[in-house]
Amino acid sequence: MKRADLEHLIRAAAAIASDTEIIVVGSQAILGQFPDAPAPLCVSDEADVYPRNHPDRSDLIDGSIGELSPFHQTFGYYAQGVAPGTAILPAGWEERLIAVNTPATLGATGWCLEIHDLLVSKCIAGREKDRSFCQVALAAGLASGEVLRARLASTALEPAVRAVVADRLEADLRAGDPATPDAQR
Repeated sequence: MKRADLEHLIRAAAAIASDTEIIVVGSQAILGQFPDAPAPLCVSDEADVYPRNHPDRSDLIDGSIGELSPFHQTFGYYAQGVAPGTAILPAGWEERLIAVNTPATLGATGWCLEIHDLLVSKCIAGREKDRSFCQVALAAGLASGEVLRARLASTALEPAVRAVVADRLEADLRAGDPATPDAQR
């Protein structure tokens, strides 16, 4: 996905949901802060979104411009309508959202997760593709380990889960650090 594709999805989702504010929580939220993000971070053909003021309308987005829809078949990318709690995020994430409001969004604003909040959510999810995403972002120097640790500490998690995620984060930090001799690539 490219930044222009994300802007198109924001515009379309806003029109479908009759909401001028769209929250972007999935991996392609990276295009808010980093419009020219490294190619390996932009391989997804979906953006996870929900209408900020009408989150109950996520299903409308999913049904209209979601996976396998005519929109998806036409453009090669789609929006997945998700619920607000889909991503587990650090405290204060809403104050750090990155606005995408360009002529291409036609008055709508896409609110994308800030990189550290995005990476913490990916680390919590812990799937292989999420781990790889984190490692590539870290190797590209897009995030700080210190900030990631602080954000993880501010995330509401059970202690046992927090310990697992903290270990995962440390492993991703080592794997994403090109200076680390045992960096996994």
